[in-house]
Amino acid sequence: MKIIIAIIIFSTIILFHEFGHFLLAKKNKIVVTEFSLGMGPRLLSTVKNGTRYSLKLFPIGGSCAMLGEDEDTGNDPGTFNNASVWGRICVVAAGPVFNFILAFVLSVIIVGVAGYEPPTVVSVEKGSAAEAAGLKEGDLITRYQGYSIDLANDIYVYSFLNELKAGDTINLTVKRDGKKIDISYPSDTDVRYLLGFNRKDVSTMEVGSLIEGMPLEEAGVKPGDVITAVNGVETPDAQAYQEYIEKNPLSDKPVTITFTRDGLEYEKEITPREYKTPKAGFSYNMYCEKAKGLDVIKYGALEVKYMIRTTLVSLKHLFTGGLGVKDLSGPVGVVDAIGTTYEESKSEGIVMLWMNMLYMAVLLSANLGVMNLIPFPALDGGRLVFLIVEAIRKKPVNRQVEGMIHFAGLMLLMVLMVVVMYNDILKIF
Repeated sequence: MKIIIAIIIFSTIILFHEFGHFLLAKKNKIVVTEFSLGMGPRLLSTVKNGTRYSLKLFPIGGSCAMLGEDEDTGNDPGTFNNASVWGRICVVAAGPVFNFILAFVLSVIIVGVAGYEPPTVVSVEKGSAAEAAGLKEGDLITRYQGYSIDLANDIYVYSFLNELKAGDTINLTVKRDGKKIDISYPSDTDVRYLLGFNRKDVSTMEVGSLIEGMPLEEAGVKPGDVITAVNGVETPDAQAYQEYIEKNPLSDKPVTITFTRDGLEYEKEITPREYKTPKAGFSYNMYCEKAKGLDVIKYGALEVKYMIRTTLVSLKHLFTGGLGVKDLSGPVGVVDAIGTTYEESKSEGIVMLWMNMLYMAVLLSANLGVMNLIPFPALDGGRLVFLIVEAIRKKPVNRQVEGMIHFAGLMLLMVLMVVVMYNDILKIF
């Protein structure tokens, strides 16, 4: 079922994108030779008014093929290149624009049914620097570290991509009683002593991963090892380990760790290391509130803005090294994410299940719109660059040169897709 839903979401988003190209092509009297959903061999097709409408085997793409789109056809009527340059710009830009329109319509539905998440402070830690600076429960956050905040998710995304560090100053702008207040204070620091490992899951004591530079890694413990005792006290599961740590908090004093590997038992004396975690000193709302009247449209638009900005910020981090290719997801990863969301949402009822599916559609549609506007050859954004240059120069770039550049870009995109798909498969299995 989840695969079928993923295919429906994919198909709808791609169809709407191509429909944008189709409508503007017709508006500019450009002959559309084929309008198709999917890739590969045709399963079904019909011809109407000179356009072939096709359903193809693999539902992971689509196309709106226009007469003379990638060749110099002179002044032949109905060809893409014979249309005015501004008409062609509208045709190319229509695909991404229609993705944003679809994202907006779906967001309005989601906000109308489920509500929105206002960035409200729900609690301030007693004795914290945030409390001393005057931050109060109920304050509405409008800026965080200079980053404009419309929704609670804006804070989450910024914090995820810009990890708070010990000693950082936190700068907030909040709205209280209709007035904007600027608040600035140093982050608090939570000091703990750690061995430096993550469990494979919440119940087991099997080591899933190790924190680089921490004691267990330096002692030679490896992922897959199972910690069986601390200072001679058996820890058969995570609960037993947690109970032991609560009664005997780790400090700078050595502890003896017993672990097994390949059926053999080992003991290591390890000194826990101080680990400092910076804290903002407050928590913010992550629950939905009902939108009233025209606020449904306002917050629907803000949801789309959030999606677009998040995509742009993520791309910035990708190019600056904050994120890597391994963090990208292709069709396989997206289907897996939709499937996971579907499975986790089933217990919340049919309404929330479909709201979460629509939310995934909004995310994908906004992402597709942004990604297609990147000025890279073969993408809509790359084609727009050539058209804008033509509008400025009053004459087109050599069609053969442009075609070769787009073909090279397409090959690079195909290589990237293979790499991303390989990474997606590794993540799943």
